Amino acid sequence: MPSFDEVLKEAGEFGRFQKRVFFLLCQTGITFSFLFASVVFLGRTPENYWCRIPGAAELSERCGWTLEEERNFTVLPLQLANKSSSRECERLDTAWDTSTSCANPLACYSNRSTGSLPLTACHDTWVYEEPHSSIVSEYNLVCSNAWMLDLTQAILNLGFLAGAFTLGYAADRYGRILIYLLSCLGVGICGIIVAFAPNFTVFLIFRFLQGVFSKGTWMTCYVIVTEIVGSDQRIIGIVIQMFFTLGIMILPGIAYWVPNWQGIQLAISLPNFLFLLYYWAVPESPRWLLTRKKGEKALKIMHDIAKHNGKYLSPHYSEITVSNEEVSNPSFLDLIRTPQMRRNTLILMYAWFTSALIYQGLVMRLGIVGGNLYLDFFISGAVELPAALLILVTIDRIGRCPPFAISNIVAGIACFITAFLPEDLPWFKTTVATLGRLSITIAFEIVYLVNTELYPTTLRNFGVSLCSSLCDLGGIIAPFLLFRLAAIWLELPLIIFSILAVVCGLLVLLLPETKGISLPETVEDVEQLSRYDVYFLPQSVLLEPCQPLQIRKQKRLMLLECESKFPRQPDVVHRWHFS
Repeated sequence: MPSFDEVLKEAGEFGRFQKRVFFLLCQTGITFSFLFASVVFLGRTPENYWCRIPGAAELSERCGWTLEEERNFTVLPLQLANKSSSRECERLDTAWDTSTSCANPLACYSNRSTGSLPLTACHDTWVYEEPHSSIVSEYNLVCSNAWMLDLTQAILNLGFLAGAFTLGYAADRYGRILIYLLSCLGVGICGIIVAFAPNFTVFLIFRFLQGVFSKGTWMTCYVIVTEIVGSDQRIIGIVIQMFFTLGIMILPGIAYWVPNWQGIQLAISLPNFLFLLYYWAVPESPRWLLTRKKGEKALKIMHDIAKHNGKYLSPHYSEITVSNEEVSNPSFLDLIRTPQMRRNTLILMYAWFTSALIYQGLVMRLGIVGGNLYLDFFISGAVELPAALLILVTIDRIGRCPPFAISNIVAGIACFITAFLPEDLPWFKTTVATLGRLSITIAFEIVYLVNTELYPTTLRNFGVSLCSSLCDLGGIIAPFLLFRLAAIWLELPLIIFSILAVVCGLLVLLLPETKGISLPETVEDVEQLSRYDVYFLPQSVLLEPCQPLQIRKQKRLMLLECESKFPRQPDVVHRWHFS
């Protein structure tokens, strides 16, 4: 019986069928990036708002004042007289008499009395010139409530974390495409409820659920794409990251043209309903079907793939080899039970955590500079495009591990240098920080690919989801780490980032190289990656099957010494050393 990879080669490893499925699923990267970064625009703090003094609303209504007139009559004069008062977060501890003259409401106060009025904190009586422009003005997330805006992003990342565990597990047990479609439906429904949430509690609950389902769409689409193409085409997973970047660049355009946060929320959520049409366009992963002992369905899908690719699958392919590994419900213990699986899991979890923490930290740091929010956000997304291009150019030439390690180390060095550059060279400091952003983006995108290639089919979706959950943990910690440490010393977060990145760069060198290797089907296949590296020979060298004489390890290279006898020279023995 042929193996799956043999059948896939005959059906076409990246033909018309895979290209169509790839393009359709790539759209998920755009919508996922919308939700991932939407808080920047959903949570914009209004420029003009103030705390309303009790009685001012009634007086304003009786006098027919506009908001600007109310502010000029009832807030500014009292604040000018009491210079210690904060315009946004405090108000004077007084109340207006609704019978006060509309022409001169301050007539009852002398300069001395207004200057001696006590202050009090403002509580839910803020007035906004644009009351529904963002969730900040909608739910009063200002002053002492400002931390609740950070909570909205933390809740979203908690949703990502929960989705990685629950839906990653479900996709390995019930199927990739089923969980993908259910997740798309969940993202759309929860997004609508978030847009019309009657209070902040409901907003948080359904934003959490939207994060859960959104993580399900993102991780599952990535695994489906990886499993239906050949080993030489798996770098298309990097291209999916480019669609994520495309979404980052599109988002400021949506926010610019849509005037309020509800409109933005609907614009980034409703497209997920269109993905339900994929039920008729995207099949179940045949690799997954094989692991669930559904060889007939997998073979039928392979025949369809061959037909769409203009290929012909041999009729003697009546069955595809199924791995002998027992299929069970995956658990964390499966990921750490054997030595190589344990090493891969721990290193990948740290790599996910570090990449997310540094990536989001550098994004928020650049955002502090100010300027045009829409233009700055667009440029910050455009910076990520060269990252994917560099990966595509290098990853099939020099492998996965070298660029993975180098990008982390360069990011760490760039962060360290940026921390000690003088403030009078802002352009140079921004340039070096951008280099760090570019490098950590490369590392972030490579970890997706490497994570997928280092787990067997029976554990792949669960393994990727579990390891990437550390990405969500990094996203939760990033804002608190950045702003808390910056309060001590502005550049201290960069020092922490540099240490984390360099350590990650050294650790990933311990991972096995997966360039040119078929996706592992069983845990034993993964363990074999630690015993034998891939041996590359020039195509001009043709060897007969040779018997290994000696296998020895030198640093990270596995040296295989073997004999080969050429047919025309049976008495000549050649010894070859492969690394």
